[in-house]
Amino acid sequence: MNEQAQRGIAAVKSDSAVIPGAIAIASGKGGVGKTWLSITLAQALSRNGERVVLFDGDLGLANVDIQLGLTPAIDLGTAIERQLPLARAVTRSAAGFDVIAGRSGSGGLANMPLHRLSALIAALRDVATQYDRVIIDLGAGIDRPVRLLAAQCETALVVANDEPTTLTDAYALIKMLTSDQAPCRVGLVVNSAQDTIQGQQTYATLSKACQNFLKLDPPLLGIIRRDPKVKEAIRAQAPLLTRHPGSIAAQDVEALAGQIPLINLT
Repeated sequence: MNEQAQRGIAAVKSDSAVIPGAIAIASGKGGVGKTWLSITLAQALSRNGERVVLFDGDLGLANVDIQLGLTPAIDLGTAIERQLPLARAVTRSAAGFDVIAGRSGSGGLANMPLHRLSALIAALRDVATQYDRVIIDLGAGIDRPVRLLAAQCETALVVANDEPTTLTDAYALIKMLTSDQAPCRVGLVVNSAQDTIQGQQTYATLSKACQNFLKLDPPLLGIIRRDPKVKEAIRAQAPLLTRHPGSIAAQDVEALAGQIPLINLT
């Protein structure tokens, strides 16, 4: 990223404070279950009595609506193209929370100029006043939209598993978030762990790298155990807590949701 772009990002960050209650779900690499976790955590928080909106912030490869089996009348791309208020793109899901769906494969959204990203963030900030919690499903990697949206959140949950490339990319993402001096507090979630012990080992590997090279130790916020019910629910385009509420992965996400109001990463 060139110096001019970095200055532009810094200017957007300095224009506004974080969105109260906003949580970014992030990963350095795709395919780690980030979107599934965003959906399931949103449903768990909703079941705990919170007013939740899930914003599909993967501006190029959005698929929250696909996993939920939604067909929104107005998605994010339509709202931007027609210059509609972002609130018009809000769709109520059967899972009990609201969704602002993206548009998969839309290069125009993924590559929108900085001033349009800034306007989108301002519109999201307005919508957020109607909710207790905003979950932002970020795109994988460290592109500009990821950095800007993460900077709007109080907390960033970085999702990883035990694959070496996933751990390397998760480390790069954490490094980016801290080097950007983003106000969000970073915590780790290990997904698809064989068991709790393996999840703790995966966390220890990533934590050690962060301590040695970044001089920080992001806390472990949750371990989601590997569960065949997850893939089955995704294939059925149904939320896990609706389709398999007693599954081990559902239990783990509910435990994570219970920790969200108690998180103190400072």
